[in-house]
Amino acid sequence: MKLKYIVTTLLLLSFLGTSLTADDKKKDSYKLKVKHVEPNSTLVVECDNGFYKKEEIKEDKDEVKFKIPTDTICNLDITLDDPCYRHMNIILDGEKEIDLKEFYEIPCDDTTPPTTPPDTNTTPPMNGDYMLTAWNDLGMHCMDGNDFSVFSVLPPYNNLHAQIKDKSGDLVTSGITITYESTIGTDGQINTTSSDKTNFWDHVTDLFGATLSPDVGLTGNPMASTTPTLMIFNATHQWWEAEGIPLTPYNDNGSKNYYPLVKVVAKDSTGTILAEVKTVLPVSDEMDCKRCHASTAGNDAKPNGGWVNDADIEKDFKYNILRLHDESHPDAVTKNMSALQAAGYTYDAQGLEATAMGGTAVLCVACHKSNALPGVGIGLKAFTNAIHSKHAGVTDPFSGMKLGDINNRGSCYACHPGAQTECLRGAMGDAKDANGNNTMQCQSCHGTMHAVGDKNREGWLDEPNCQACHHNGMQETSAIDPATNTLRHVIDTRFATNMDTPTTGISLFRFSTGHGKLQCEACHGATHAIYPAHNADNLLSEGVQGHAGTIGECTACHTTVPKTVNEGPHGMHTVGQTWVKDHKSAAEKNSTDCKACHGQDYRGSALAKTWTDRSFDVEGKIKSFPKGHQVSCYDCHNGPNP
Repeated sequence: MKLKYIVTTLLLLSFLGTSLTADDKKKDSYKLKVKHVEPNSTLVVECDNGFYKKEEIKEDKDEVKFKIPTDTICNLDITLDDPCYRHMNIILDGEKEIDLKEFYEIPCDDTTPPTTPPDTNTTPPMNGDYMLTAWNDLGMHCMDGNDFSVFSVLPPYNNLHAQIKDKSGDLVTSGITITYESTIGTDGQINTTSSDKTNFWDHVTDLFGATLSPDVGLTGNPMASTTPTLMIFNATHQWWEAEGIPLTPYNDNGSKNYYPLVKVVAKDSTGTILAEVKTVLPVSDEMDCKRCHASTAGNDAKPNGGWVNDADIEKDFKYNILRLHDESHPDAVTKNMSALQAAGYTYDAQGLEATAMGGTAVLCVACHKSNALPGVGIGLKAFTNAIHSKHAGVTDPFSGMKLGDINNRGSCYACHPGAQTECLRGAMGDAKDANGNNTMQCQSCHGTMHAVGDKNREGWLDEPNCQACHHNGMQETSAIDPATNTLRHVIDTRFATNMDTPTTGISLFRFSTGHGKLQCEACHGATHAIYPAHNADNLLSEGVQGHAGTIGECTACHTTVPKTVNEGPHGMHTVGQTWVKDHKSAAEKNSTDCKACHGQDYRGSALAKTWTDRSFDVEGKIKSFPKGHQVSCYDCHNGPNP
């Protein structure tokens, strides 16, 4: 069990109980007993799959029981209001029993009652005249760890986008201001600075030729703090943006949080708040190479000159990599010296290790092109091609298989974020088959490591689009066409991304727009974290419409629910009680149109699932449907021809 935070004390509590056995993990759920619960306490269990259970305790309880799902991440939140305020949140890790006796034994004198109610991140759905939505573009931004003194792959660089809609009209693109600022995260902590958590600013001139003030990023945007920072309007994409926010995964108290939150606020010209939301800016430093390149690893990646054995583990593996690079490409610096100097880099002719040892940090993409950082490189092979093609044939010391032959996310998580970060999560990353196995992996969209490292592939641009899986009424679980072993190309446009977006020949989800000119990510969530996802990811959709998942409630964006047969998102009809009364005529005139979502037999499909629990008045009787029910013509009458 991992203690996530205690707001009012630094005491680490001890808990009793055993973790799940192998047999337990095969079950859908397990029983958790929370013991010695005192009055005026509130216990909340919340899980990434949407499970939520709240118990308000009015009298002493020897134990409180919860039924915990096994196939998701869950948190237990404990709050005591009287005789003094205490608050604790625990990431559950299979415990069957938790004893709170020590929690209540903390003297009240050792606690500080909050001056304002604690931020529980349960923002109510938006009311008012505007709908504001905000998101990060990739679902997870990677950065080097604390140390940038040896070499850097990626700097701290997070992107925030936002759109605001008048519920009685269209997108608002002028006459307002939109700002971002730090806010308390789901772990009860806040992240307001970066320059005191990494040495990036000490080496930014070597790496990027820039001189930056502390906590200011490469684009000039500052770290999110308690002071609101203006976002700017991008007319091309019709969104408000703050790109290059230099965010790190470290809270101000030193704890780690891969899912820090920001508050985004829209105001009119008089300073009146129109709307505000909380959204996540995921960031991870779990991208490293220690598994093979640390001096304590095996000998497969050991340089001919031996391990460096630097005492600092964050520098050690990087020095080893530079030594290997020098041994494989001894003239890499000398033969490219003129081009490097023209680009502003002064590297030691003896090689990259000597350069770093001499106090100059090396930027990998100073030589290698990368579309993640446009404008870098001096004409050598693309960084993604160099890295992935080289390592596809490497044997993973954990599995004993070559990385390019592994068909699950384990091969990617060897270097990318990761087992803790969960870069791939949400509707696709969390999808399971009947046996509880992941139905989609990194390779399902990107292909094998050999494919990712193909010299003809444009990194960050040659990516799968939505229609590669969502086409002709189907939901494929892989974007790879088995006939060609390349990305699938289809012409069905119902769930398609925009053609030639953001550039000719490219069609990317993270730049595409849909219903009402809203960005696809504005309603579906970010790439790699499609709603519903992590608790922090879900806060935005919960705040906009009252529940996690795709923003699909008509009332989220419209003051008056429109009446339409096929002009909603992806050609949908109106959702809600209105459609119960109005659908008869549409179904009678062209019932075949219903098959696209409700199935060829009208008995429902994955596209007809309810996003939340729903109840409707059907001819004077209440019909209730649980979340996830596949709505069918047979639910209320005898099929399409009653």
